[in-house]
Amino acid sequence: MKKILIIGASGFIGNALYKELNSYYDTYGTYCKDNTFFEKNQKFFQYDMELEDISILLDNLKPAIIISAIRGNFNSQLDAHQRIINWIKTHRSRLIFMSSANVFDSFSNYPSYEFDKTLSNSVFGRFKIKIENALMRLPTSKYVIARVPMIFGPATPRIQELKTLCDLKAPIEVFPNVIINATTISKLTQQIHYIINRNKKGIFHLGSNDLSYHFDLIKELCESMVLEDPVFKQVYDSNNDRYLAVLPKDNKLPKNLQITTQEVIESVIVK
Repeated sequence: MKKILIIGASGFIGNALYKELNSYYDTYGTYCKDNTFFEKNQKFFQYDMELEDISILLDNLKPAIIISAIRGNFNSQLDAHQRIINWIKTHRSRLIFMSSANVFDSFSNYPSYEFDKTLSNSVFGRFKIKIENALMRLPTSKYVIARVPMIFGPATPRIQELKTLCDLKAPIEVFPNVIINATTISKLTQQIHYIINRNKKGIFHLGSNDLSYHFDLIKELCESMVLEDPVFKQVYDSNNDRYLAVLPKDNKLPKNLQITTQEVIESVIVK
């Protein structure tokens, strides 16, 4: 059975991936802070990237696939990923790196595809680009770069935030001239499962195959959840429409693993 290690398996994306993959693969994960639940699970290892060398865990576990879904200090993450990259160079292993649409956040006139040049104005986007560039110096068989847009779904942090803001009658920031795509956490985990199962490699854009204005999407999500009288604060960060969307073109997944904006909206409806 294929052995998988999820770095950051106690976080939102990492834990969802662990739940998706654990029944099918020999799946392990890391967590950082003291947590009784994870301590009792013998397939979880405590790992603090600011204090520990990930190579020690990799040497002991020898995973065939490493999934990076870790969060935290950017410099510590860069160091940890460089150690992972050095490790997979000399082992039969590969890295699936959970990246972001923000690697394209300085482009504004069009959506971005898998092989477009990355360029970012944000600290977060530039940090992701550094890791992507380090990975792309390896043979393609050694990595998957999964670029992910905004993630929604019934219990996701973004949806919880919308509910909280609405309950507090606090303004929800929306961007009327920003064009985005999105996904759900359930679809994302299915896509990563497929990529692992079929030994896919290279760069994947794991967002909806259509676009929406940010304001329109948030408004429709609020309507689907039947939130009472949400207050929207419209923020215009430019005079023109601006794209922040990662569309699949060259590495498309099967139709059952693709998603539309409407499906994202419907994912939050309480049934």
